[in-house]
Amino acid sequence: MPARRLVALLFALTLPIAPAAAQSLPLPSEAQIGPRPFYLVDKMKDGPLKEKLRACTGPFHKTDFSIGHRGAALMFPEHSREAYVAAARMGAGIIECDVTFTKDRQLVCRHSQCDLHTTTNILAVPALASKCTQGFSPADPATGKKASAKCCTSDITLAEFKQLTAKMDGFNPDATNVADYMNGTPRWRTDLYANSGTLMTHDESIALIKTLGAKFTPELKSPEVPMPFDGDYTQEKYANQMLAAYKTAGIPAGDVFAQSFNLADILYWVKTEPAFAAQAVYLEERYEKQGLDPGKPETWKPSMAELKASGVKILGPPIWTMLALNDKKEIVPSEYARAAKAAGLDLIGWSLERDGPLDKGGGFYHRSVKSAVDRDGDTLTVLDVLAKQVGVRGMFSDWPATTTFYASCMGMK
Repeated sequence: MPARRLVALLFALTLPIAPAAAQSLPLPSEAQIGPRPFYLVDKMKDGPLKEKLRACTGPFHKTDFSIGHRGAALMFPEHSREAYVAAARMGAGIIECDVTFTKDRQLVCRHSQCDLHTTTNILAVPALASKCTQGFSPADPATGKKASAKCCTSDITLAEFKQLTAKMDGFNPDATNVADYMNGTPRWRTDLYANSGTLMTHDESIALIKTLGAKFTPELKSPEVPMPFDGDYTQEKYANQMLAAYKTAGIPAGDVFAQSFNLADILYWVKTEPAFAAQAVYLEERYEKQGLDPGKPETWKPSMAELKASGVKILGPPIWTMLALNDKKEIVPSEYARAAKAAGLDLIGWSLERDGPLDKGGGFYHRSVKSAVDRDGDTLTVLDVLAKQVGVRGMFSDWPATTTFYASCMGMK
């Protein structure tokens, strides 16, 4: 071997090996959307929109309009490495990590602080199941009692969290044993990609999503334990810790869409982190907590104008709050959506493809337009109204290929 090559080889062997989550991943130059968007087009009602989308054959590109909701949760375990990579391959320009904390105050990606019993294999790991807030309790058919459990990230340390694997979110309420309880994936999803889902810490999600070339939308999840936690871990420390991770990783604030259902979190960032607050997303949950009605402005407290004046720039409501039916039973923007735009608020909607099959009108996400929805193809009809008439700047989707397909076909960036 020539001396020059030998020196180069020896030097290379001394270089540190990057952790798997930080290595550059090979991604296609164009988004890979698979057959589902075309299936949805085939199931649409006849009309100009169907014809336009049917004629669209690509190329399909990554777009910030397409936001990976928990990654690609329709068919991959949510907030897993596999779900994030799938979302990026489908063209998601922004990918979500819902952020919560462990017993030792480390940040991890979970939709809820207390969902480990339905989204991981913790109940099948006796040493960790014993640490759950509530262990598995079997169903009792004689009394009608349903099976239950409650396992929280705050019950275990980060090292213990890393021993778990992700599974599809779901449980069997009629189960009388742990194995049956864990076997609860809805029939319209799949366990095909869920045998060994890789859980992610918040830091690992940042490293991975960066290598995927996407932007970030971390959600500061509401704690399900009293705050301050463990004496002095306050909500403010928690909120600071989440954003500090992006600074440490060298991520520009302009690439981060921090979210919270807690208006106080958004206003805290407005005060302390104006660069991040410039595109922080206030997630709408007031319909649950104070009876917000999209057709009754008197129930919007604070009002749209008051939200804007307080420093909120982006409002993130569920799909149904932004839609209504007109006298012809056509899907149109709701009064709520029109008022938000009139007040100068941007809108990001959640979550497309979350309701599953739409042949019976869908569920929560389509409840305001249920009578106008009767087929899976209505997913694209709803998306078209949200994009063109409501004017959302982005859409969360459990299957980002759908939003990527639509945005590419409509010439959106």
